[in-house]
Amino acid sequence: MAKLIHTMIRVRDLDASLRFYDEVLGLKPAHTLDFPDFALVYLRNAENDAELELTLNKGREEPYTHGDGYGHVAAVVDDVAATHAALTAAGYGPLPVKEFRVGEELLARFFFIQDPDGYKIEVLERHGHYR
Repeated sequence: MAKLIHTMIRVRDLDASLRFYDEVLGLKPAHTLDFPDFALVYLRNAENDAELELTLNKGREEPYTHGDGYGHVAAVVDDVAATHAALTAAGYGPLPVKEFRVGEELLARFFFIQDPDGYKIEVLERHGHYR
């Protein structure tokens, strides 16, 4: 059986991306590979087996296009409102908190935020299916 180990995204400003993923999701470098033309930095925290791989292609100036296939990366937190307030205060500009409900039943409470390269991240409250 296969095990998901990482998801890769390309970034233009590695320092800005490292700061963003640390401050927003608590992900820190676990492994770094630095080559003449590119660098790979694998991020994780104690809650994760899988890693987020940041790929920096050195010398790239133009933004990456996300096409129409990329959707988002999702993470869970204990308190969406508190996380949203902290990220707003830090100047990250998350979108408003939303809820999915079926009748009165709460299915999900979440918001979206974008990283320095425009990748969307869904931040969900730990609840129901989202653990």
